[in-house]
Amino acid sequence: MRVHPVVPVTLTALAVLSAACGGGGVRATQGVVVTSLSPSQGTRALAGKIVVLDPGHNGGNASHPKEISRPVDIITGRKPCNTTGTRTAAGYPEHAFTWDVARRLKPMLEGMGAKVVLTRPDDTGVGPCVDVRAAIGNKARADAVLSIHADGAAPSGHGFHVILPGLVPGHNDAIIKPSRKLGVAVRNAFRDGTGMPYATYLGEQGLQTRTDLGGLNLSTRPAVFIECGNMANPGDAAKMSDGEFRERMAGSLAAGLKQYLAG
Repeated sequence: MRVHPVVPVTLTALAVLSAACGGGGVRATQGVVVTSLSPSQGTRALAGKIVVLDPGHNGGNASHPKEISRPVDIITGRKPCNTTGTRTAAGYPEHAFTWDVARRLKPMLEGMGAKVVLTRPDDTGVGPCVDVRAAIGNKARADAVLSIHADGAAPSGHGFHVILPGLVPGHNDAIIKPSRKLGVAVRNAFRDGTGMPYATYLGEQGLQTRTDLGGLNLSTRPAVFIECGNMANPGDAAKMSDGEFRERMAGSLAAGLKQYLAG
């Protein structure tokens, strides 16, 4: 049996996780003790907000190489429609990880009153392409778009990072500042709620800016990606393969979204 250290949790994260439990009671998750908070402390804080969750990749992608390799326009170039994603050394795939985190996160946000839209309905399909995923957020007029991923870097690197949209003039100008605000809120809550460090192998203070991702280039709504850890790193892989720790990740992401959307 693994013993997980007790990690401090912010009041925001406690409120989110308490809301996910119905607003009452006490729950212990991976060494985090969650105490009950009254409904007046923000359990409906996201009423009227729309959040789009984009779980990276899909379970059927690997069996449809021709379909997912089709190039699509992302403004700064052309990239494959989608990819298979990475996996841990033990074979736990990124697509299953991202789907599980999203399915845990969705009811937490709904418990706070948000309308939640997923870019895919399950983990058995193919795609959708990166341009279609961006279009889903745009059509929904999302107040925030969060794309959930796991990295596949060198095994020596560990930690998480949040990817912010870089400026593509004439296309995503309006979302640069709000996306950065969203990214910082998600970064801070994820660090506080999971105890995971910023990525040691790229980015600066857990943030990276890119202009080669269709989901960010094509978005007209505030949007960020999070690489929740490095699946090639044994320590990160162990956490990401643990269902209780994925619950903790989801609660941390909910806290970050709440901080951005409700202040």
